Amino acid sequence: MHTSSRSTHRPPRHRALRALFGLLLAVALAVTGCSAGAGDSDSGGDGKAAGAEARDKGAAGADSGRSGSSEADQSGAKKPPKLTGTHVIRTAKLTVRVKDVPDALADARAAAEDAGGIVGNENTTRDSEGRERTRVVLRVPQDKYEEVLKSLEGTGTLIDREARAQDVTDQVVDVDSRIKSQRASVARVRELMDRATKLSDVVTLEGELSTRQSALEALLAQQASLKDRTSMATITLSLSESAVKADEKDDDPSFVDALAGGWDAFVTMLRWIAVALAAVLPFAAVAALLLALWLRVVRPRLPRRAAVVPAGAPTAPPTSPPAVAGGQGDED
Repeated sequence: MHTSSRSTHRPPRHRALRALFGLLLAVALAVTGCSAGAGDSDSGGDGKAAGAEARDKGAAGADSGRSGSSEADQSGAKKPPKLTGTHVIRTAKLTVRVKDVPDALADARAAAEDAGGIVGNENTTRDSEGRERTRVVLRVPQDKYEEVLKSLEGTGTLIDREARAQDVTDQVVDVDSRIKSQRASVARVRELMDRATKLSDVVTLEGELSTRQSALEALLAQQASLKDRTSMATITLSLSESAVKADEKDDDPSFVDALAGGWDAFVTMLRWIAVALAAVLPFAAVAALLLALWLRVVRPRLPRRAAVVPAGAPTAPPTSPPAVAGGQGDED
């Protein structure tokens, strides 16, 4: 009986110990889980922050990329890409009618100099009616060519325009290539001269070097000319004063107009008569002088001829001298 009572009292103690052990285990597990959850939450927060930062950077990069592309598009739309490696010679001839040639010429000079160009040859003449005509050559940079043309056309009334563009890219490339080859050739001849030992070889190489250097200098001059003509455009501007046109009248001429016209015709006639008399006067003076010499000097000295009586004609009786009136009175 005693043994059975002990056995009945032991199970509740074991149950309490088990419950306490389970409780402690649960608390330990809870504490461990909380610390792990806090660590996970911290790491998760850091990951989220890093992810957000990465997303922000990506968005900023995308925005900058879009803005850069939009700026590139805008810049591309405003300024188209220039063709590189193209060499063009541009020339133009303009004929403009202006009211005042000196003022228009000063404006043309200012336009060329403001664009970075120069003023070349200039020629000024006047016609029979007193109108002034000027021809001037302007050199302007290629990038200011169209701007200067428009400025010159606006100085007056455009009469004639002729513009030409000559592509000399192939010529420029050919000259550059020939210059490189010629320089290499000159260098080779100089090396041979340094190695030459015989006098005849030196003389021969000197002549060859002179010939090749002359060819090189000619190519360099051609290259400089092409560079100048492709970098600077040439504009030949002709300026002329506008003719003063009289007012056209459809009405019939008035009395005053007719009187003025008649007076002008009368004055013109007198002017022509005076001109004719002035032209004849030297001859008339010489003729009058000759006539005076004939009458005064030559004619009196000529012998006078006696009158010849024809045969069979009756002869007149001799005439007696007239009687004196005093003598007759004495006889009476």
